[in-house]
Amino acid sequence: MIAHGGGRCAPAMRRRRVPTLAVLALLTYAGAAVALDAYGQRRPAGTFDAIVVAGCRVMPDGTASPALRRRALVAVELYRAGVAPRVVLTGGVGDAPPSEARVAAALVREAGVPDGALLLEERSASTEENARFAAQELGAGARVVVVTDAYHVFRAERVFRRHFADAHGAGTVAEPWPRWRGAAREVLALAAYAVLGRLS
Repeated sequence: MIAHGGGRCAPAMRRRRVPTLAVLALLTYAGAAVALDAYGQRRPAGTFDAIVVAGCRVMPDGTASPALRRRALVAVELYRAGVAPRVVLTGGVGDAPPSEARVAAALVREAGVPDGALLLEERSASTEENARFAAQELGAGARVVVVTDAYHVFRAERVFRRHFADAHGAGTVAEPWPRWRGAAREVLALAAYAVLGRLS
C-alpha cells in the first residue's frame, strides 16, 4: 500500500511543480522589466561634453512619435540645467522622410536650444549605429549623456561605452501600456545581448 500510494502522488507533485516554475519564471521576467525601468529613471550627476538623443520613430505625417518627443524634451531639460553644451540628435530616415534626427532637432529648437549647440547625425538605424556615428562626430574621447526610454537606459549605456570614453543615461517615462510593453521587450533584447557578449 505504501509503494502504491507513493506512485500515485508522484505525478501530482510533478503537476504542481510545473505551474510553480512557470509562475517563478513569470515573476522573474516581470521583476527584471520593473528593475530596468526603475534603473533608467535616474539623472546623471556632473557635466558632460554632449547630450545624445537616441533616435526613435517618426510618424507617417512627419511628426515626432511620443517617444521621440519625450526624448527631445528631456534633452532640452538637461541642456538648460547645464549638463552639457551640445545636443546631438541621432537617427536616419525610416519609412519616409524626414529623418528622426531632423524631427527631434526641430523640437529642441522650438524649446529654445540654439542652432550652434546642435549636431545632427542622420545615418543611424539602431542604438549601435546611434553610438558609433555620434562618436565619429564628437570623438571617442567624449563623455556623453544618452537620452532614451527609461527601460532602455541600461543597455544603451553599455552600447555607448564601447564608443565613448564614458556614457550615462537619462531615461524618459512613457504612459503605462507602452512603458511596460517596451520594458518586457527590453528584457528579451538584453538577454540576446548577453548571449552575444555585447554587454561588457
